[in-house]
Amino acid sequence: MSDLLDEKYYQQVPDESLAERLLIAARDRIYKDFLDQMRPGPSDRILDVGVSDVINNGANVLQRCYPQQQNITACGLGTGQQFQATFPKVNYVRIEPNAGLPFEDRSFAIATANAVLEHVGSESNQASFVSELCRVAERVFISVPHKFFPIEHHTALPFVHYQKRMFELACAATGKSEWTKEENLILMTRKRLRQLAAPIGKRAAVGFTGLTLGPFSSNLFLAFSGGVAS
Repeated sequence: MSDLLDEKYYQQVPDESLAERLLIAARDRIYKDFLDQMRPGPSDRILDVGVSDVINNGANVLQRCYPQQQNITACGLGTGQQFQATFPKVNYVRIEPNAGLPFEDRSFAIATANAVLEHVGSESNQASFVSELCRVAERVFISVPHKFFPIEHHTALPFVHYQKRMFELACAATGKSEWTKEENLILMTRKRLRQLAAPIGKRAAVGFTGLTLGPFSSNLFLAFSGGVAS
């Protein structure tokens, strides 16, 4: 049995498959939007929360693409052995789930988290997670899968996730019921991201990213640029 904590998130994405090519395209666009929204400088310290212990072409896009790897601190739940071997210039810190981040206020210029917010277990945990990112960094970029993308990311089931009961029935029929539990997955919308941004008090933007198909785009982002909300 594999000891990789994130392996279940890539079960629908076999190596060299069309699904992997689409994942790479989506995450490359997310990276572009990260650069556009955060505008990192060459000396900015960046915190990446929730990096994957699965090493493939679609995971850990910031480490794959960002030229100043030595400026990145990465956090994950596992030991990070494969991650550290693949990205030796990146500082790796092991963290506990749903606990405060082990950093002082504003330790970083930028904090980012990709495909993490939907897995923190509850709406209250989501609010705490967003607040923690905004505590430790001046600017924050969060990206998540979008509920209204026609194919649900974790199960590869089309359309049924638009309605809760249909999703439950389809997951039960296909042996994927774990994804109907809030502790494992909260399907994300622009409305939910705006709700999470409202108490923070920073200027925030919510937008489509990933495979851009307008209101059916594969991903969403929430970006805090550092200014005070008007």
